[in-house]
Amino acid sequence: MVERIHLKTPLDEKTVRSLRVGQFVLISGIIITARDRLHRYLYEKRPEMDLLKGAIIYHSGPIVKNNTIISAGPTTSMRLEHYTPEIIRHYGIRAIIGKGGMGGETEKALKKYGAVYLQAPGGASVYLAKRIKGIRGVKFLEEFGMPEALWILEVEDFPAVVTMDTEGENLHKRIERKSRAILFGSP
Repeated sequence: MVERIHLKTPLDEKTVRSLRVGQFVLISGIIITARDRLHRYLYEKRPEMDLLKGAIIYHSGPIVKNNTIISAGPTTSMRLEHYTPEIIRHYGIRAIIGKGGMGGETEKALKKYGAVYLQAPGGASVYLAKRIKGIRGVKFLEEFGMPEALWILEVEDFPAVVTMDTEGENLHKRIERKSRAILFGSP
């Protein structure tokens, strides 16, 4: 049976630095959604946002109906690579949940500032929405629209796998190397 690590937000650096690639985590507490427009805004304007200290950013554009999240799957994270290292540093982000991993600059920032990248299961947006127990707030809804707004979500046992850790381990790179070896016979 796979070990389940229960995380409660906000996260502290010691807890995050103890996490390792391949571990299965269940998150309870508050997570914050952020996509392209919000990342650019945070990067360029640097507004004071105390709620991001020790936070988990979820790369997701939820669908909301009658103040309930009905779908909230992960979106591809790599396109946010340009903004992510500075957002981790400036705001004290401790984890990012997304899909597909991130690049070398984010990998360095995770190691330096004590953060991890978590992969949520793709294709499970309705299931993941059921792990969201409530909306605790929303910011920038009028400015950015529903999928790009900053949603403050309360979650319970939200599942993810650590795929990039503070030691520089990267499950996405491991899989890429193994796939290349199988396909091309070389590392």
